Amino acid sequence: MVRESEIRTNEVAVDAPAATDAGLVFIGRIRTPWTSRLETPRQGRVDGPVCRLEIFDPWVPALQGIELYSSLEVIYWLHMSRRDLVLQSPKNDGAVRGTFSLRTPVRPNPLGTSMVKLVDVEGATVLVRGLDCLDGTPLVDLKPDRCQFTPLAPPQKGDYEVGE
Repeated sequence: MVRESEIRTNEVAVDAPAATDAGLVFIGRIRTPWTSRLETPRQGRVDGPVCRLEIFDPWVPALQGIELYSSLEVIYWLHMSRRDLVLQSPKNDGAVRGTFSLRTPVRPNPLGTSMVKLVDVEGATVLVRGLDCLDGTPLVDLKPDRCQFTPLAPPQKGDYEVGE
């Protein structure tokens, strides 16, 4: 079972450097039924509860056209996650793996991603199914599912050259 701020057998934490090299602008807030990591599902399900992506001004006009897609990628900031573990024991059995080989929320830059099903758009609110984050999670970005997005035409000779 997941515990808040737990260090399991053989896990390794480091003193993380101060975050000074990038800035994020949260575009909204995510509303889900979960208020504790202990009750939040490990993976979102498209038959899960409807969750709300509340988009902040001035980003609301950026939703135009989003209803053309049935699936979206939601990128969010896991604001309640620790950021210092480099080796983790996901099964709590003493065997450890590197953080970058896991889909854990405990990471140096705790970004979460979920592929969700678009349910509806109501003004500045996007209704989706398939999330697995806490209520109040800051929203970083939304993108159409790359499998549904129509790619641009292939580049033509002269558009650009390798090495430019």
